[in-house]
Amino acid sequence: MLAALAGAHARGRRLVSICTGAFALAAAGVLDGRKATTHWKYAHELAARHPRVSVDPRVLYVDEGQVLTSAGVAAGIDLCLHLVRRDLGARTANQVARSLVSAPHRDGGQAQYIERPLAPEAPGVTLASTRAWALARLHEPLTVPQLAAHAHLAPRTFARRFVTETGTTPLRWLLTARLDRARELLESTELAVDHIADRCGLGSPSNLRLHFRRALGTTPTAYRAAFAPTARPDFDRAHAPATAAGPSAT
Repeated sequence: MLAALAGAHARGRRLVSICTGAFALAAAGVLDGRKATTHWKYAHELAARHPRVSVDPRVLYVDEGQVLTSAGVAAGIDLCLHLVRRDLGARTANQVARSLVSAPHRDGGQAQYIERPLAPEAPGVTLASTRAWALARLHEPLTVPQLAAHAHLAPRTFARRFVTETGTTPLRWLLTARLDRARELLESTELAVDHIADRCGLGSPSNLRLHFRRALGTTPTAYRAAFAPTARPDFDRAHAPATAAGPSAT
């Protein structure tokens, strides 16, 4: 198996690991000299076994171009959505995320799950329906009390359970979803930036530009010029890998 992985890497194939799958890539020498991650519980062991690998136990996933690694299983979903976005654009990634009732995008640099997450107070009950409800109303000024009311929970209980289920706060999740909706509209429509800001719930063009630059390091106009289909007929080949480095969640 290790020879097959090393051979695939030598042929330029893309290799992706989820959770402790990073140990196989490291043993095959694929991660030598690269940054990588795995589940926080096993990150120290990965670093000890393979000192030539720069292991980051804090992040959800690491994109090194043709070699990508993720933390636990939930982070593997984030990494797979990242790959769909890289290859097929934000619109397709959002469609897949909606079918999973998942956040459209979490940056690879976002922090992994806290070590001792609080268990949901009602086993088997999740906030998936509330997240789906919110995704259908991104154009509205949603607040945590509104989301909590939909879930029939007190705001503090809701916020605590939301972090437990998603690894991020409700407001950060909403901002990420709104930015991804903006990316989708920039890629697939000719709507003006002010209309896009309104449709994704960011209010004003200046607010959209502010958050867009903070999250993606570019402007909405530059993003559209680079990634709208009319501007990139060879999207699959020309789209450079997105970096997974970024600020950790607080």
